[in-house]
Amino acid sequence: MTSKPVTDQRLRDLARLRRVRDRIDREYAQPLDVEALAREAHMSAGHLSRAFRLAYGESPYSYLMTRRIERAMALLCRGDLSVTEVCFAVGCSSLGTFSTRFTELVGVPPSVYRREAARATAGMPPCVAKRVTRPVRSRKAQVN
Repeated sequence: MTSKPVTDQRLRDLARLRRVRDRIDREYAQPLDVEALAREAHMSAGHLSRAFRLAYGESPYSYLMTRRIERAMALLCRGDLSVTEVCFAVGCSSLGTFSTRFTELVGVPPSVYRREAARATAGMPPCVAKRVTRPVRSRKAQVN
């Protein structure tokens, strides 16, 4: 049995974490760092990282990169931007880091994904295509 002050603090922390997650979702293309997110949430960077991982299963940085990769996947499917343009459009400043993270999450490099994505989702409603192509960090990359 927990005391009321501990429960109240846990609820306040969860509300702060939700606001941090919502900010990442909204501003994924902006330069975001854990220090700034922590200051806004009135937490230390270490406490934010630990609490965020406990609540959502990944660090704030990993969550941010997952959001960026999801958006990159959508932009690559459109086909009107180069991989470099997509990298910068989603807020990444390094093409190498972007390509590495994309490959880790999706299982293929961005250029290969761009080439194959249009064929894989042809005829699917956009809501289904989004669900089917969403990267899942714990999933092992599929080998074709």
